[in-house]
Amino acid sequence: MEYKTDIEIAREANKKPIQEIGEKLGIPYSELLPFGHDKAKISEKFIKGVAGRKDGHLILVTAINPTPAGEGKTTTTVGLGDGLNLIGKKAAVCIREASLGPCFGMKGGAAGGGYAQVVPMEEMNLHFTGDFHAITSAHNLLTAMVDNHVYWGNALDIDVRRIVYRRVLDMNDRALREVVCNLGGVANGFPREAGFDITVASEVMAILCLANDLADLEKRLGDIIVAYTRNKTPVYCRDIKADGAMTVLLQQAMQPNLVQTLENNPAFVHGGPFANIAHGCNSVVATTTALKLADYVVTEAGFGADLGAEKFLNIKCRKAGLRPEAVVIVATVRAMKMNGGVAKADLGVENVDAVSMGCPNLGRHIENIKKFGVPAVVAINHFVTDTDAEIQAVKDYVKSQGSEAIVATHWAHGSKGTVDLANKIVEIVESGSANYAPLYPDNLSLLEKIECVAKEIYRADDVIVDQKIRAQLKQWEDQGYGNLPVCMAKTQYSFTTDPTQRGAPTGFSVPVREVRLSAGAGFVVVICGEIMTMPGLPRVPAAESIRINNEGVIDGLF
Repeated sequence: MEYKTDIEIAREANKKPIQEIGEKLGIPYSELLPFGHDKAKISEKFIKGVAGRKDGHLILVTAINPTPAGEGKTTTTVGLGDGLNLIGKKAAVCIREASLGPCFGMKGGAAGGGYAQVVPMEEMNLHFTGDFHAITSAHNLLTAMVDNHVYWGNALDIDVRRIVYRRVLDMNDRALREVVCNLGGVANGFPREAGFDITVASEVMAILCLANDLADLEKRLGDIIVAYTRNKTPVYCRDIKADGAMTVLLQQAMQPNLVQTLENNPAFVHGGPFANIAHGCNSVVATTTALKLADYVVTEAGFGADLGAEKFLNIKCRKAGLRPEAVVIVATVRAMKMNGGVAKADLGVENVDAVSMGCPNLGRHIENIKKFGVPAVVAINHFVTDTDAEIQAVKDYVKSQGSEAIVATHWAHGSKGTVDLANKIVEIVESGSANYAPLYPDNLSLLEKIECVAKEIYRADDVIVDQKIRAQLKQWEDQGYGNLPVCMAKTQYSFTTDPTQRGAPTGFSVPVREVRLSAGAGFVVVICGEIMTMPGLPRVPAAESIRINNEGVIDGLF
């Protein structure tokens, strides 16, 4: 049987004018800033006006460790939101914006798939409302002003060897990881080593996604540490006097974007930090606004629960005072088979034994979520090749872990495919069984927090941290940053730092290669193993197949 592609389905969507979508949530058209007919930003004035309302129920969608077989986390988020609306609940979804890097690289877009998508799909996966461009520009304004300050006399006595603020670009470009800038003689400045990260790893991205409003945004931007002096005292963004101009560039980007699902239900799409190198959640302002307007809010956190969910629960919820009431862990039979040792080419053949062998990866994620005091349910994202016996094997395993697995067919059937899952979520929420708490308290040392995540979430035996990094962590504690949470930058493909180690490995160590203080965002980034904050393109980038066809429409996006 032949199936339509995601972009073909999206193109056939019966979209409603964005003002009608806003009306579903009680947003007057006058408080929407339209970008065409099908997307709009929500005004700061309206957001402030609903701040006193009671919150709805917050549901997190996460997943097992990603595999080439696919899991469908965003698809399930959208499908569950549609399913909750179908059973009569007032629900909205909150997801992240797409980065151009993975769109033209390997991962693809971030709008869901099949009949559980957010539209307009093409715009969302490309320039959308320009938020990422604004973040890139604001970030690089600061880097330009730092080098400019040094050029014009360096009144702050910045040690050019200790400029820690890197440039960013919203594209996978490994050639820019390490560069030398300011070459070409006296007129171009003082030569120094520098580098680029991808925009989604920018501290400005993290700040925009964690700030409560424009005032908080400007304060956090001012807190960014850009460099150190020769006596190692920090130099802040506010010392460079860039925080005001950066806020101006980000004023519109700070407003959440409102779009719709294929079934014309409201969707907030705002912010997009990666979970393997940043904190992996959409913006606080989008989530908190949605909670004031809907009875149920379904949001996602990037990659597997060892990364996105851990950061959502330890960083975002801690900082924003959010209390999730249920977690959905997305898994597929195909991915279980891959974790059980089956090659991608052989996934279409029934293999119950391999499914059972791969289930411990799922089991570990269930255990981890329970450590935060939030009940978890498993959504089996259904593929047509799944057999009844394979599905039953997953269900039986999940039951043995004290949870429940529910088949979801939203990719093929939209909201009708998530009715059972939606009803289960309502049951969990109405039971009042959630008792959320972060994994570690603020007063642990930074090293103890790193060890806590590595041992409790990844199940590592040890964390390898050399003396130089230990000294750096101690120095930050002495400067008053010891109460910050940690943001682990690690491969998404494994609980270990080795992307080839699938399943639920034990007996390994986590090497810490570098630590970075994100004082404005309010966390310490811990770079583990070989993870890169500027990814590269694969051997065959998706960009090779993306083009405008003879009808003038885009082909190749997925």
